[in-house]
Amino acid sequence: MVWMVNQQIARVKRSHIWGGAFLCLLFLMLATPKIPLSSHHHLFADMRNFFGVPNTLNVITIFPFLIVGVIGFVLCFQGSFFNISFQGEIWGWALFYAGIAAVAFGSAYYHLKPDDDRVMWDTLPTMIAFSSLFSGFLVERVGMRIGLSCLIALVSVAFLSMDYARTFNDFRLCMTFQLIPCIAIPGLTLLFPPKYTHSKYWLYAAGVHLVAKFEAVADRKIYRANHYIISGHSLEHLCSAMVPILLTVMLMYRNTKFQRLGDYRDRP
Repeated sequence: MVWMVNQQIARVKRSHIWGGAFLCLLFLMLATPKIPLSSHHHLFADMRNFFGVPNTLNVITIFPFLIVGVIGFVLCFQGSFFNISFQGEIWGWALFYAGIAAVAFGSAYYHLKPDDDRVMWDTLPTMIAFSSLFSGFLVERVGMRIGLSCLIALVSVAFLSMDYARTFNDFRLCMTFQLIPCIAIPGLTLLFPPKYTHSKYWLYAAGVHLVAKFEAVADRKIYRANHYIISGHSLEHLCSAMVPILLTVMLMYRNTKFQRLGDYRDRP
């Protein structure tokens, strides 16, 4: 009975969600000024070099992404550590962890020599990870078909946003894309019941991600406040790495609450 009610809710609200998302994006593009990428963007508070490594702390604080990404990717295919119901979910979560691991390489490559040419290698893997993460959330809350369809659409939008940013020197789409987990996940949590237990970890992850963004904005203020030990940008890296850690804990301990009608239809 629960999955039947949820399926009816999904059919009614699905078009409203996408319509609202499109209107919000349109409003942001019309109401906000262009955000060009300038040389100031690459000047971080802490640019110290240790042991011959440029921007050392900004580089090494990316390392946790590699550890979590590789471990999570391997566990996705083990079958006993994560509670994942269908093959489609496995590939979605595997892409998420692959994106997290790619963030480590791309971000480290960028921070070794920050410039306009390298910034895409820092941004694009993050956007791909967000795409698969949001897809996994939709699989859990709405259904596997729409979740996997959104995965294809969002990955395409990620590449288009990056191309738009490089062509027009306007990073509004990329910045908006990275705020999706903070806004959409808490909102959809109220609209759709979870398929699994431990669903509060989605909110924990969204909150931690939001804190990380504030740390990035307050890069220099945080650096001065702790007497030039660690900058806000380095703390952003460490805080952001907590997002896949929290979601990994969720995948390990959650249990299925109920099956949806769409899930039965999508079963191979």
